[in-house]
Amino acid sequence: MGNLVTAGNGSLAKTNNSGLTFPAWSSWIDEMFNRELPSIFTSNFNTGITLPKVNIRETKDAYYVDMAVPGMKKSDFHIDLDNKVLSISKEVHEDNKESNGNTGDGENYTRREYGYASFKRSFSLPETIKEEDIKAEYVDGILSIHLPKKEEAIQKPPRIIEIK
Repeated sequence: MGNLVTAGNGSLAKTNNSGLTFPAWSSWIDEMFNRELPSIFTSNFNTGITLPKVNIRETKDAYYVDMAVPGMKKSDFHIDLDNKVLSISKEVHEDNKESNGNTGDGENYTRREYGYASFKRSFSLPETIKEEDIKAEYVDGILSIHLPKKEEAIQKPPRIIEIK
């Protein structure tokens, strides 16, 4: 069984009977979260590799494309329809002249781990969409695009046919 001792960095450590010192669990956790990761692990965090998540749902008279994009403004998005392809995009122009975390707007970051990157998602639409009535809204971090179906594509309720 080991004994607790004070390690060189001021944290508690455990020793075993052979005299080897092992850091205590709490100091190991602290070290993991406070250590800078090598650039190979951090280089792609803000470069747009991850695309916003999308839910596509269908009702009897429309389709909905719901995209989770919190923290943005509706003016950030560009939505277009070209040859039955719906495209949703956001373009970010980064100013790489920042130094020491200065954003140019009076804010200085000591650490900056999240940000927004450019993206583009495209979806092929069926022929049954009423293109002139497509609408979009952005509420509570969700961009929702309403794609109404043409009248002939709306599912009619079943009807009973009498036999004469």
